[in-house]
Amino acid sequence: MSDALADRFAASGLDWIVPAWNGPARVRAFFTTRNGGASTGVAATLDLGPVVPSAADLAGAIGENRRRVGAMLPSDPVWLSQVHGRDVVVVTADTVAGLRASPPQADAAVTRTPGIVIAVRTADCLPVLFAARDGSVLAVAHAGWRGLAAGVLDAAIAAMDVPARDVVGWIGPAIGPNAFEVGADVHAAYAASDPGATAHFVPLREGKWLADLPALARRQLAAIGVMEVAGDGDCTYTDARRFFSWRRDRSSGRMALLAWLAPR
Repeated sequence: MSDALADRFAASGLDWIVPAWNGPARVRAFFTTRNGGASTGVAATLDLGPVVPSAADLAGAIGENRRRVGAMLPSDPVWLSQVHGRDVVVVTADTVAGLRASPPQADAAVTRTPGIVIAVRTADCLPVLFAARDGSVLAVAHAGWRGLAAGVLDAAIAAMDVPARDVVGWIGPAIGPNAFEVGADVHAAYAASDPGATAHFVPLREGKWLADLPALARRQLAAIGVMEVAGDGDCTYTDARRFFSWRRDRSSGRMALLAWLAPR
């Protein structure tokens, strides 16, 4: 089915990304790019907008963009009110309607119910996909440096309630290690809990480093037993044609990782 999604995107002239990973066959997932929408200006063209779009947003380009993405989905997504924290919401058949109507404050979502679409929005932060190898449970997470340092990936794995060794992951496009300049606060946040994490910071000048966010995520996941984490290393900052980047433009649209379980 991943191939079918990729073929469908290609036939529509879209460069949206279907994860290349060893996830179970019943997982459906894709990551949007900035292409294929109706927005203009710095948010051209596929800006999926704020977590709760205004009536004007929905009547305009953002509404049209969400309709185009929605045409590829089995149901309306559960969006999250992301705050760079570690909270996780578990979405069930009983809670999905309420969570769609009132997006929960969380940075990760988990579901075991086929057809429920969970999503995270990004524009430099890590979009991360997890699944149990047996296809019983699925998770998505939004991990910027704050959320990653706070433990959002650990929390997502814990909420999946399966052994970490039985989880496979995928890290989507995010700001790359040659572009993510950080200060002493970020360096200290990681060094305090894991001195070995400083290996993923390259000194740039006094008080400044280049941080490898995907490598920091993989280090954390390996520490809890998630050893198989795929990802192509696409950099949102350096590829302005394909990706939005808040760091690059200081104002940008939002892309999304969307995932669901097909029936067995």
